[in-house]
Amino acid sequence: MKTVKDTLLQRRSIRRYEREDIPAETMDFIYEAIRNTPTSYNGQQFSVIDITDQTIKEKIYELTSQKQIKTCRHFLVFCADYYKIKQLADSKDIDFPHFEKTLDGVIVGIVDATLAMMSALTAAESAGLGTCCIGYTRTAAPEAVSRLLSLPQGTFIVCGLAIGVPREMPDLKPKQPVGTVIHRNVYKTEGLVESLMKYDLEIENYNRTRSGEKTSNDWASHIIDYYRAAMDYKMLDAIRRRGFDVES
Repeated sequence: MKTVKDTLLQRRSIRRYEREDIPAETMDFIYEAIRNTPTSYNGQQFSVIDITDQTIKEKIYELTSQKQIKTCRHFLVFCADYYKIKQLADSKDIDFPHFEKTLDGVIVGIVDATLAMMSALTAAESAGLGTCCIGYTRTAAPEAVSRLLSLPQGTFIVCGLAIGVPREMPDLKPKQPVGTVIHRNVYKTEGLVESLMKYDLEIENYNRTRSGEKTSNDWASHIIDYYRAAMDYKMLDAIRRRGFDVES
């Protein structure tokens, strides 16, 4: 097992995997890490679909164009989930308030599912596996993927996580300096743009010199291009169709 320090600080996204299976005890460890995730109110407002069926993985790949989905050994889909508690409430004849129709309810589900994904990622990485978070699981074709996974109303996809034995070890991407990420006591704006400009140049240099495919991308333009593309996702409509018709 890797140390906590190496697990967290040497993490990188792995997109190419060996065909090798993952031992059952390792997956059990990942499941237990997910199960022990801290959640809002201990409400555990999330569920995870572990996909090993190659046919299903390839269908999701066709919808998302993310090759690592069909080549990983386990593809975990993390969902916000109010279906379970609603079913129990109905069985116990408890009047159920529609918390899932509030913005806070949506945020709670997203936070819980995201924390669970980070628990899974950390456990998998500590065991020497490679991982890649895939947001396109949520955005590319949310209704089609939801039907494919038989997701009930009251659930929606937050993110996917590919897990497998790594076939590659890409260069570690530079991250923003601590001073632009960690603010002490109050949000500090002084010197922020200057620090970000230096980081932007660092990313551009990384992209030009990294091993494997090289580009001339800087950081700001590249990320903002993603934002432009994401303007067409219409995620509010997608989650409303899943029963999260936000009213407040």
